[in-house]
Amino acid sequence: MDKRAIAMGVAFSIMWSSAFATARILMTGAPPFLTLTARFAISGLIAVLIARALGQSWRLDRQTARSVIIFGMCQNALYLGLNFLAMQKIEASLAAIVASAMPLLVALLSWAFRGERMGALGVAGLIAGFAGVALVMGSRISGGADGAMVLACIVGAGALAVATLTVGSASKGGNLLMIVGLQMWVGAAALGIVSALFETPVIQHSPALWAAFVYQLLIPGLTATLIWFALVGRIGAIKASAFHFLNPAFGVIIAALLLGEHIGPVDILGVVVAALGILAVQLSKLHKTAFIP
Repeated sequence: MDKRAIAMGVAFSIMWSSAFATARILMTGAPPFLTLTARFAISGLIAVLIARALGQSWRLDRQTARSVIIFGMCQNALYLGLNFLAMQKIEASLAAIVASAMPLLVALLSWAFRGERMGALGVAGLIAGFAGVALVMGSRISGGADGAMVLACIVGAGALAVATLTVGSASKGGNLLMIVGLQMWVGAAALGIVSALFETPVIQHSPALWAAFVYQLLIPGLTATLIWFALVGRIGAIKASAFHFLNPAFGVIIAALLLGEHIGPVDILGVVVAALGILAVQLSKLHKTAFIP
């Protein structure tokens, strides 16, 4: 793996992990679905306008269009929608740790529905990874965290796993920025309907809230998504997913630094175990592909 890909992977992981703490700030003063609708609509518009200026077309073939819709619905509407909803009541660090189980779920879904085999290292990684996440969840729930909202994060992580399995086909064809913009519009359309039906559009304005919104718009929303698609296109989904082992640690550290969230010994143990499990699963995949003729 070249240095550029490593830099892209680490940058993506930091940006992805920082989304939880800034989302938590937003959820103290704005409705979750309305916030995401605005974020996706604006980020999508920026991406589409730049893509058009670069000569990219929004006319997609059927397979790419289907992948864009699936990705937009699963990552933006379901994963982010459920996580923003949950972070009205649970801490950002907990949401980040649950979401970090995504590569484990990808491996599990690939085994269950695609017939991909896992070696002993991969199986051990799955067990360790889920055990680490479960350790933190159990500790936080026993400490008073809302179990229903934790469940929402788990369902969201499953939706993100499905979205990740579609990235490879959506990132092909040289239309990357346009695809990023269009999948954001898919999320905006879906959550806009939900917001109109169920939310009261009341926002408690503050400098911190607007700073968090702008950050979400430009960094996790647009830049991180673009980097992720580009990274998958550069080194493939398996190698790119290896960088997710950094997410549990980054998510907890950023939440502690930005929000002052407490990190206990059980959290540290769970994060380390989950990170090692994720790394083991990804190394197992890399080892397997290295011997495919």
